[in-house]
Amino acid sequence: MFLGTHQPRLDDKGRLFLPAKYREELAEGLVITKGQERCLYVFPVEEFQRITEALSTAPVTAKAVRDYSRVFFASASDEKPDKQGRVTIPQGLRQYAGLERDCVVIGANTRLEIWDAQAWDTYLSTQEQAFADLSEEVLPGIL
Repeated sequence: MFLGTHQPRLDDKGRLFLPAKYREELAEGLVITKGQERCLYVFPVEEFQRITEALSTAPVTAKAVRDYSRVFFASASDEKPDKQGRVTIPQGLRQYAGLERDCVVIGANTRLEIWDAQAWDTYLSTQEQAFADLSEEVLPGIL
């Protein structure tokens, strides 16, 4: 499970230090791909395989499934962190997410998300109020 908020910086070579508490879990490899709201998703290999299996059972005749799968898999990059815990973010993914220097890495349960720091601040400022005002149960019977 991935939790918390971290604020690493991209270096001049497009590398990012993974949060120290997750380096061991991601040491054998990870997959980075485009996520919603112009962030990047970072999956452990096992979780990415689970998603791949789930999408492979979705009907290929559904246009939304085809569209989503094309972008999701075409932009995916399998990476292995170096000995210092840095991972290279491919240029196309950096462009998609608007990553230049200051980043935010958030834990999102089964994945990490990488955001441009300003984009995260903007997103969070609108979503925190919506979260506080939520009047319906998102998870009925749990919260």
